[in-house]
Amino acid sequence: MGIGMTILDIVAPLLELISPLVPGEVFPYFFTMEMFQRALIAAIMVTTVAGVLGSFLLIRNLALIGDGLAHVSFGGVAVGVVLGASSPLWYALVFSVISAIIIHEMQTRELLTGDASIAIFLTGMLALGLVVIRIFGGGITSDIEGYLFGSLLLIDEQSLDLIATISVFALISLLGLYSGLLSTTIDPLAARVQGLPVRAIGLVFSILTAAVVVSMVQVIGALLVTALLVTPAATGQLVGRSFRSCLIWTQIFGLSAVFLGLYFSAEYNSGSGAMIALVAATIFAVVAIFKTVILGFIKPMDNL
Repeated sequence: MGIGMTILDIVAPLLELISPLVPGEVFPYFFTMEMFQRALIAAIMVTTVAGVLGSFLLIRNLALIGDGLAHVSFGGVAVGVVLGASSPLWYALVFSVISAIIIHEMQTRELLTGDASIAIFLTGMLALGLVVIRIFGGGITSDIEGYLFGSLLLIDEQSLDLIATISVFALISLLGLYSGLLSTTIDPLAARVQGLPVRAIGLVFSILTAAVVVSMVQVIGALLVTALLVTPAATGQLVGRSFRSCLIWTQIFGLSAVFLGLYFSAEYNSGSGAMIALVAATIFAVVAIFKTVILGFIKPMDNL
């Protein structure tokens, strides 16, 4: 039994206790049936890690890399599906990690700007996946659509174990690198003078990003990863006054988007990934408008 199923065994009784309080006709099944419980636990773990990672991506001006690596992961998934792999996510993980290392090295060695290298891998690997699926895989099936747009029903025991392993390892690593990441982001030159391994920290961060993006593919979909990786973090930055408070607000907005998205998708029979992305964007819009209105009211008052 892997770490994911172990967590499920621990959390399942608590979910069943909560289920009578859960609104809706279909959504309560996420708290009672094992198939839906796996999906819910995976979504919560992925969102928690994505919130921390996304906050660092924004302050390092690397928001695009998550979207790029998500497209790369689809190329890996397509190859895995064609080769008959029991878990195509392993192929996606290999493709994404290798691509993240190459992108980081190209950016560090100033061979290409970060955006240019990400764009090349984004389009190239997505095209590879589509071509491979069309020629050798029988076209875009429902399973392939699940990887593109997210399908919680694809999360079996093996996938849950992989997602849980990546989430736990990434969260521990990010917390361990917390000070180093902040230092190398705010002032890389000063960090280098202090003896911090700036290049190594950047490389490890890129690999962690690749792994977390792969863990998100089944929950939100390769084409919608940014919705959980960047949007809650951007919303948190609108509210938080420090980086730590931004992290807290990011978790609140991210988990709210997941629970509301799962609720609406279950009750209205819509795609879970698209609904989560829509809710996350709506929360951002509401917070941005509210903040604009409040600031517009306060500033004239200050001038009185």
